[in-house]
Amino acid sequence: MKTTSYYPVIMTENVAATAQFYETHFRFRPLYTADWYVHLQSGDDETVNLAVLDYRHETIPEGAQKPVCGLLLNFEVDDVDAEYERVGKAGLPILLSLRSETFGQRHFITRDPNGVLIDVITPIAPDSEHAAQYATEALPS
Repeated sequence: MKTTSYYPVIMTENVAATAQFYETHFRFRPLYTADWYVHLQSGDDETVNLAVLDYRHETIPEGAQKPVCGLLLNFEVDDVDAEYERVGKAGLPILLSLRSETFGQRHFITRDPNGVLIDVITPIAPDSEHAAQYATEALPS
């Protein structure tokens, strides 16, 4: 199988509000908008996409029609400190304050209106113990 695109789809009760949240706070723009589905694309990188879907839509199999639960989205950014300041000024909840991890991340966690966790990350050099766990080409500098 050759994958030509990959993106998460957040199943929610309030499609418009969820899409607006990602447009306002994470610089996404809508490429397709319906009352039951919105396809969003990053304003910074067209390969970064996200969709929002009404969980009750007929295309979702019976028994799977439930709002999102237990999802964490990672957004890697160039300057996590600047994003932390921007998100804080916007009044988004900070569930994990900005910090550097020995496994190679400087990050913080907020959430969207559905409870989806959003981990905003800038890769940093890991300590030697964690560096040994990385594939050579994936090692942050």
